[in-house]
Amino acid sequence: MGAPSALPLLLLFACCWAPCWANLSQDDSQPWTSDETVVAGSTVVLKCQVKNHENSSLQWSNPAQQTLYFGEKRALRDNRIQLVKSTPHELSISISNVALADEGEYTCSIFTMPVRTAKALITVLGIPQKPIITGYKSALQEKETTTLKCQSSGSKPAAHLTWRKGEKELQGEQTRIQEDPNGKTFTVSSSVTFQVTREDDGADIVCSANHESLDGADRSTSQRIEVLYTPTAKIRPDPPHPREGQKLLLYCEGRGNPVPQQYLWEKEGSVPPLKITQESALIFPFLNKSDSGTYGCTATSNMGSYKAYYTLNVNDPSPVPSSSSTYHAIIGGIVAFIVFLLLILFIFLGHYLIRHKGTYLTHEAKGSDDAPDADTAIINAEGGQSGGDDKKEYFI
Repeated sequence: MGAPSALPLLLLFACCWAPCWANLSQDDSQPWTSDETVVAGSTVVLKCQVKNHENSSLQWSNPAQQTLYFGEKRALRDNRIQLVKSTPHELSISISNVALADEGEYTCSIFTMPVRTAKALITVLGIPQKPIITGYKSALQEKETTTLKCQSSGSKPAAHLTWRKGEKELQGEQTRIQEDPNGKTFTVSSSVTFQVTREDDGADIVCSANHESLDGADRSTSQRIEVLYTPTAKIRPDPPHPREGQKLLLYCEGRGNPVPQQYLWEKEGSVPPLKITQESALIFPFLNKSDSGTYGCTATSNMGSYKAYYTLNVNDPSPVPSSSSTYHAIIGGIVAFIVFLLLILFIFLGHYLIRHKGTYLTHEAKGSDDAPDADTAIINAEGGQSGGDDKKEYFI
């Protein structure tokens, strides 16, 4: 009874798993591919692969369902489309100089029973054109407010615009987006408003288009601005420490836009001006004590004027310490220090020699105590001559 009852279960199990085995067999014949994103003007490669080709060839067709390649055979005469690889298990083609019109869904097919297909979506990125800055017409006055506009077309998706002045970021308005007539790309625009200062004279205002198609490359335009401002001035003496009898030049160094065209020199206490000239220097051929005083220089341009002051004190003609005298003083100090060290060395050396000479004389004295002196020797000699065998010694 047990065996017959197991037969229906085996049949049920086989019926359930039969479709699964059939699906596994069908999956092996299913081609696969991948979506691609490409920048306009570059090259894209479409690859289609299949595990079980069932003795059939792979085929690529474009979004208009026009066959591009069937196996290794070209079907569409477009020299931009080339065969990369053709085997029973793979069909790869390339499209060069990709245009926005090439965007769409491409189909890879294998003509089995039934026909199996795989889709590959090509997304083409539109590169933004170089931005154009408008709104600057002529030089600006200091503290004047100006507005500049920037525009760039041809981006897909829409680019983002940013502003900067030199290396400093400027806060512009939010980027405005407008679709181009081709229905695929976009035109973006932005504006920035700021007040100029004299430090902005000669500054570059930069508008940059940021877009994924640029891959980090810079696509920007700059506009150099000119700012007109009132002059400033300062007086510089040459030489810096003037002395009586020397030649002195006082330079009035003016700065401004435009640069000062006229310089007026005055001395406090003197009614008529000393000099009115387009040159900035006041010359003293031979300084006297009477030249001491406060001098003023008024630098004038179309934007206004500025007056700088300098107090001149004419010193005696005695030499002023210079860098050369300082150098000689340093050398003299070094020589004095070396002489001092040599003197200390000679003192220690003399002291050493004196001590060792005293020790030598002491040893000589001790040696003379052990020998008879000259008087004793003479008496001994006389006693030996007169006394014969009797020997007497006399010590004096």
